[in-house]
Amino acid sequence: MERIVPLIESLYPQSDALELAQRLTAISAIDAQTVQLPVPHKSHWDQQDIMLITYGDSIISEGEKPLHTLKTMLDNNLQESVSMVHILPYYPYSSDGGFAVSDYEKINPQLGDWHDVTEISHGYRIMADLVVNHCSSEHPWFKAFIDGDSTYEDFFVQASPDEDLSAVVRPRTTPLLRHTITKNGDKYVWCTFSHDQIDLNFANPDVFIEVMRLIAMYIDYGASIFRLDAIGFLWKEIGTSCIHLPQTHQAIQLMRALIEYRLPTAIIITETNVPKKENLTYFGNANEAHMVYNFSLPPLLINAMLSGSARHLKTWLMSMPPAQMGTTYLNFIASHDGIGVRPAEGILDPEEIQNMIHSLQSFGAKVSWRAGLNGEKSPYEINISLIDAFKGTHEGEDEYQVARMLCAHAIAIALEGVPAIYIHSFLATENDYETLAKTEHNRDINRKKWPLEELQPLLDDPQSLHAQVLSGMKGLIELRKKQAAFHPNATQFTLHLDDGLFGFWRQSLMRNQSIFVVNNVTNQPQVLNLTQLNLIDMDEWKELISGQMIEDLYGQITLAPYQTVWISNLW
Repeated sequence: MERIVPLIESLYPQSDALELAQRLTAISAIDAQTVQLPVPHKSHWDQQDIMLITYGDSIISEGEKPLHTLKTMLDNNLQESVSMVHILPYYPYSSDGGFAVSDYEKINPQLGDWHDVTEISHGYRIMADLVVNHCSSEHPWFKAFIDGDSTYEDFFVQASPDEDLSAVVRPRTTPLLRHTITKNGDKYVWCTFSHDQIDLNFANPDVFIEVMRLIAMYIDYGASIFRLDAIGFLWKEIGTSCIHLPQTHQAIQLMRALIEYRLPTAIIITETNVPKKENLTYFGNANEAHMVYNFSLPPLLINAMLSGSARHLKTWLMSMPPAQMGTTYLNFIASHDGIGVRPAEGILDPEEIQNMIHSLQSFGAKVSWRAGLNGEKSPYEINISLIDAFKGTHEGEDEYQVARMLCAHAIAIALEGVPAIYIHSFLATENDYETLAKTEHNRDINRKKWPLEELQPLLDDPQSLHAQVLSGMKGLIELRKKQAAFHPNATQFTLHLDDGLFGFWRQSLMRNQSIFVVNNVTNQPQVLNLTQLNLIDMDEWKELISGQMIEDLYGQITLAPYQTVWISNLW
């Protein structure tokens, strides 16, 4: 109560804070007699943790529930590599690839049921999507709102079209307000994303209570990691940008407090696809998100591979603060969404962004747009499968597609933080033009549904593109899991190398292992002078990936195009 009552008083000054705290505690299924005090700054992860990002039906098999098929694929191909599984929204939905939830309490029957989710949670830590900035226009709450049910009159954000809403930041170009005819008259409801996604009104404490009830249920079914989708838009205040408002941060703090008193090992991840400085605010003082997505990594890493220069990647990494214990970064290169452009703003100049877009378009990419301040249109994300994004450089396609893919993941796997790998990156899935043509939804280019009977033979064929990438990535992960210096909170410093090389130093929490990670981001051989590294001559040094000993600590290593070296004093 000492922790949550002040937050409630700040968020809901008109409410009886103590009474509301008791309601929230009860609905969260927190037992005051058995509750454990959360340990501050405790990390619920180590170097053995790798997250998989997948839809419930990314892998399908005729006559079988996709969630069951997913578990089969995981157990057969990724059991030794993956410890956490982010199953993208598995609820019934009406649009946006699952992010317009029409029923939070059910599993989409086309995927399976709650038993299937719980079964996966027995072998892997499940990350559930909390898509609570908005719900579907088909959700029972919104239908009740239309029917004039007084319980839901204040469940949704409403505004007048006559109000000045020009300051509102949007990730879409559709009109912000949706005209809705209800039994209580004409209403204009707020739609940050689309008119099928109606924003919930968190200024109403009953909405917060309902969300906590759902979280308690998800914990019962096996979820222990929670992704707060589009959380930056949670609180609205006319006359502001309606993104990253102080009340949003306070709401996350309250949500975290309730979740971790219910489940002390729970992890909260905020999804805020925005520039770095805005994104990092969601750590709070180690009292908001346990993890934040490293959204700048995908565009900067892809730009480095396209341009053959790690200059911007190095500058960005040097500016990244080390995460406090109990917090860390979630490092990803690809996901179910596209490659965000906004997180590269202020790092890449407009011409470089345009060059990146142009090159990726030549590899089959599509571009999605957003409305900025005053309604101007600008690129929001680039939609392409990652393996196709690595077809070549600004000079065009070449023979280094697989090498580039593995180099990029070697970087993501070695960086400070927990790696998160999209299932279609593991599988080297190429652009899905067939689905894109059917749906005309740009993101579907990278959301293929693989028939397991078609996929497994490709994975079993060592000559296939898919098997080469999967095998290479599994090998890198196997190595990572053995290195204490790759703990998500281990020390990291950026190395000052030529722009064709991207390097950083990791040191274990016990300070007994050092690993120098150096990557050639070009399609030409690059020479690394070992004098640029701090290879202490009292230690023996080994390159972990090749297994070769470093005999001359003052010599040189020539890195082949897109080669990675992990030079360690322990193995």
